[in-house]
Amino acid sequence: MSYKQIAVAYDGSNLSKQALQHAARLAQAFNSKLTVIHAYATPMLNAGDMLLTAPSNWTQEYVDYAYKQIDSAKTLVPAGIDADFQTVEGYAAQVILDCAERAGADLIVMGSRGLGAIREFVLGSVSHNVAQHAKIPVLIVK
Repeated sequence: MSYKQIAVAYDGSNLSKQALQHAARLAQAFNSKLTVIHAYATPMLNAGDMLLTAPSNWTQEYVDYAYKQIDSAKTLVPAGIDADFQTVEGYAAQVILDCAERAGADLIVMGSRGLGAIREFVLGSVSHNVAQHAKIPVLIVK
C-alpha cells in the first residue's frame, strides 16, 4: 500500500515531533504530500451561567503561539518533501478530521498524547477521538 496524501497532527509535544518525523519518512518513501495540522483553541471563561471570550490580548497570545508551533514544525520536515502547513482554530480532534478530509488524506499520523493532560482526562484523548471517527487509517506514534 502507498500513501499519496498524509495528514499529520502537530502540537509541539515530543510525541507530535516524533509523529511528524515518522510521517516525513513515510512521505519520502511513498513520494507523498504532507499536510501538517496545528489546532488551537482560545479559552472561554466560565462566569456562572455565562461563557465569556478571553480578552483580546489573550487571544492574540494563543494565535501567536500557534504560529510559532507551525514554524517549528517546518524545521522538522526535510527539504524535498511537498508539505502544506495549516494552523486552525477549533477543537483539535475535529480540526484534524476536517483538515485531513479537505486535503484528501489517505492516512492520519499523530502522537498518542499531546500537551493537554488535564483536558485529556476530562474529555478523552484527541488521538482516541480521531481514531474512532476517522474514515481513513490512523497511525498513532508512541
